[in-house]
Amino acid sequence: MKIRGFRIELGEIEAILGQHPAVRETAVIAREDRPGDKRLVAYVVMHQTSNVTANELRIFLRRKLPDYMLPSAFVILDSLPFTPNGKVDRQALPAPVSERPDLEDSYVAPRTPIEKILLGIWCETLGVERLGVQDNFFALGGHSLLATRVILRLRRVFDVDLALRCLFESPTVEELAVALLHSSAEREKVQKRAALLVKVAELSEDDVNAMLQERFPARGSEKKYNG
Repeated sequence: MKIRGFRIELGEIEAILGQHPAVRETAVIAREDRPGDKRLVAYVVMHQTSNVTANELRIFLRRKLPDYMLPSAFVILDSLPFTPNGKVDRQALPAPVSERPDLEDSYVAPRTPIEKILLGIWCETLGVERLGVQDNFFALGGHSLLATRVILRLRRVFDVDLALRCLFESPTVEELAVALLHSSAEREKVQKRAALLVKVAELSEDDVNAMLQERFPARGSEKKYNG
């Protein structure tokens, strides 16, 4: 099959993943849980004595496969589902949960408005609910297409000309926030825009409606000018 223009053999990924001494069984499929975002997901059954994490499996595969063949998510199962004829029931494999995977780095919360905005864009793009500012975009399943989407969002949000290579060179929110400020000739504008966006995001729906009503009063409440 083809994903993002690359021809991928799922059996090859399964065979190499099965070489890991902690892996007992594995299945790799292409999922499209979000329209237009087809991605590889690996399902793994470990030997009972193993405590290997999904991140360790990702590192193991990265040594043996090109980036475009690396699964975006790893799901650890107690057992694989099988059809009555003894084949893996790929239709019954569950969707990956949208939470932060096991990573080497501990979770670090955003500390500045820019980091909060970047983290929100990353979570939405990667389909993960909670990430830390030191988590690596590509270790989380990011790839060149998703990287392009992130950069396009940043250009619109901050009105800056940010190159795609910035994300490859600064693959964490912490690093990218620094790169964003260094790449912009209007650092103060970027910082003010981030602070404003965070403030608006924290407003309740009633607060937003009140602000709109104050600035753009309804016609019925406008005072008529009698001349």
